[in-house]
Amino acid sequence: MKAIEEIIRDKYAQLTPQERKLADFILDRPSDLAIFNSAELARLCGVSKATVSRMFKHLGFSSFREGRVESRRQRQQGVPVVEGKPSKRTFAPHFEREINNLKILQASLSEASVSEMAEALAAARRIKVVGFRNSYPIALHIRQQLIQVRTDVDLAPLPGQTLAEELEGMGADDIVIFIALRRRPKLFDKALNHMIQRKIPVLLITDASLRKVADRVKWWVECPLESVSGFDGYSAAMSVSTLICNTLLHQMAVTGQSRILSISDAYREMNELDFT
Repeated sequence: MKAIEEIIRDKYAQLTPQERKLADFILDRPSDLAIFNSAELARLCGVSKATVSRMFKHLGFSSFREGRVESRRQRQQGVPVVEGKPSKRTFAPHFEREINNLKILQASLSEASVSEMAEALAAARRIKVVGFRNSYPIALHIRQQLIQVRTDVDLAPLPGQTLAEELEGMGADDIVIFIALRRRPKLFDKALNHMIQRKIPVLLITDASLRKVADRVKWWVECPLESVSGFDGYSAAMSVSTLICNTLLHQMAVTGQSRILSISDAYREMNELDFT
């Protein structure tokens, strides 16, 4: 279904002047639609409750409530909802929300569980890191960190390749780190089933939308994505990725540090990085 804002823009010319006051308010503050009830929305816009009800029926909904439910559903699925213009309503609350997301993440983890993940990553024969769309930068970051510490860490699928090719030959001695944040490709379910059927241990870094598969994977990390405006917040996902990689580095202190130093020497020999 189209976003509420798109539907409003499509039908804006057909709305009455009073309905347009309400439409303008929603277009300027689309995230507020999921917060206010019809009475509050009417008062804020200076229109009647009947106007609120009529406008949503003109938009194709059976009631205001149905429109609000749809707005919340889209928000939960990660559909970007844009505020009208930057303001104090987004600046300070942005950092407050990100900090809160990190606190929620911390409360859901234990030091023992993170250590267990790191131990498994240290012992694995091979590691594949998988992430599509918004999950891809996090997958890329994890692979970049892990390859500093140990060998046989690959990003999958490589450009022009299929995931099936990348996973072929993997088994119980390997690990797939699967980053699967919301608005995932439909491939996810089949890919996860493929890994489980082949008994490949999976570390799944995701959000609340995949709680239904939590008991199917070896390790489960749920990252809050909530933000105060349109785009999801990924600080929790990036933070837990860094935590896991750092824990692995400490557990592989001797071999990990030796590899880091060797790579640093190669940087200098090849003059690839600026160390100043």
